[in-house]
Amino acid sequence: MRISMVENDLDLGQDLFSILKAADYEVDWIHDGYDGTNAFDRKCYDVALISLGLPDACGIDMLRTARAAGNAIPVLLLSADSDPATRAHGLDTGADDFLLKPFHPHELLARIRAVLRRTAGYATSRIGDKAISLDLDKRTFIFNGAESPLSAREFALMHAFLERRGMVLSRSQLEERLYGWAKDVGSNAVDVLIHGMRKKYGQSLISNVRGMGWTVMPTDSLGGALHGSTTTSKKRQSAH
Repeated sequence: MRISMVENDLDLGQDLFSILKAADYEVDWIHDGYDGTNAFDRKCYDVALISLGLPDACGIDMLRTARAAGNAIPVLLLSADSDPATRAHGLDTGADDFLLKPFHPHELLARIRAVLRRTAGYATSRIGDKAISLDLDKRTFIFNGAESPLSAREFALMHAFLERRGMVLSRSQLEERLYGWAKDVGSNAVDVLIHGMRKKYGQSLISNVRGMGWTVMPTDSLGGALHGSTTTSKKRQSAH
């Protein structure tokens, strides 16, 4: 999952960056409000962290501009200002949550997970259904009742698909979600990742739409295919 972090304080920014990377998030650290506003236009982020104490722009103004443009990116505002009026103003402008500095890393990560859950329309830490789901707290994949860990890239891939269940995601959309700026992404990186998931959980898990991209179909449209894939996967695991 990919996060936009708009923070000009170098010390705090480095701490935030380290916390988020350790939690397997892909992070684009933006140091000023101007670049932050431009970054929102990319619409490729799962969540944005915005500091209100930017020297060249107000975080509230950035948020207002994004919302006026129809950008629904989940936003968590960060501020050292404990005035309730400031928090209320931020939330009324369109923020999804507000966190006071200083804060504990566990609280920051929990609030990010909560924002992601609400945005996806789920009340618990799981997104998906009984057959295919992700546990955002434990960062595990649940497939036909069997729970297993995923790599950070695999988790981000499945989160992108389950967040937009049934929608076709193109190669460029997946690359933007999975990889940060200024990184060399192999032309077949997405293909390799999808191939690995299919190999572990069955070909029917992720469907290819020729010339368009890939999708994870709603479970009721897959019939019994997933159950057969699970059996094959379990046999392969037991063989090892």
